[in-house]
Amino acid sequence: MRSIWKGAVAFGLVNVPVKVYSATEDHDVSLHQVHAADGGRIRYQRVCELDGEVVPYADIDRAYDDGDRTVVLTKEDLESLPAEKSREISVVEFVPSDQVDLLTLDKAYYLEPDSSSPKAYVLLRRTLEQTDRTAIVQFSLRQKTRLAALRVRGDVLVLQTLLWADEVREASFPSLDEDVKISAKELELSAALVDSFSSDFDPTEFRDEYQEQLRTLIEAKLEKGESVDTSATFGEEGDEGKDGGEVIDLMAALRASVERSRASKKDASSKSDDKPAAKRKKSSKAS
Repeated sequence: MRSIWKGAVAFGLVNVPVKVYSATEDHDVSLHQVHAADGGRIRYQRVCELDGEVVPYADIDRAYDDGDRTVVLTKEDLESLPAEKSREISVVEFVPSDQVDLLTLDKAYYLEPDSSSPKAYVLLRRTLEQTDRTAIVQFSLRQKTRLAALRVRGDVLVLQTLLWADEVREASFPSLDEDVKISAKELELSAALVDSFSSDFDPTEFRDEYQEQLRTLIEAKLEKGESVDTSATFGEEGDEGKDGGEVIDLMAALRASVERSRASKKDASSKSDDKPAAKRKKSSKAS
């Protein structure tokens, strides 16, 4: 695997340098379009609708269209936005793991320690395991601000991006508002059916049969000589960044972070206690 990004997980004053890797890959057979008559490759060109000219990628800007007006956004405009200027994965809060809705989980990444000592990494991993908590973090990647869940998978920390709240649609189906009667016997039989299918989930037992059959079809055509000579090149993208900072004194950082958190809570508590006292003073003066 090749790392796509480098940064550091930051919670309190603790800094955990990490390398980021894509945790998943697409196994689908890559297909492209060709001319049915001669097998010639069909390629898409970027053509300007005003002058009909093919436009080089370097001369292309982006735009937003609201239906009536179009706003052109230049590369300079987009670069002025505060995206990916920090290599920090900031922990916002630690939440009970069961509070993370599976519907919001998106792209997954593995985190590898990027330090001479993996102690801070292992400490964070064990803390998450022991407390059964998931860290909610924010970071920037590929010009986008991301919200993500930082959790444990085996011995590895996994960063899984989350959909934003407004990206999850509300499910509203009038048919579910109807009063449906379910008898005890129907529920009992349904539970028995579920029990008959019950098992421990092992993803390796399942295969993508369509892709397997597609590969078999391609191999059969190659063996029969049903092919034409082609050449194609594929670019490879990577995004290596600056190294994360080393943890100088882990215990000191932990103590300072805990003390700062306690002091913050104490200040908040004392302020709330002072409010009623102030009110009593005012009322006594008034009397």
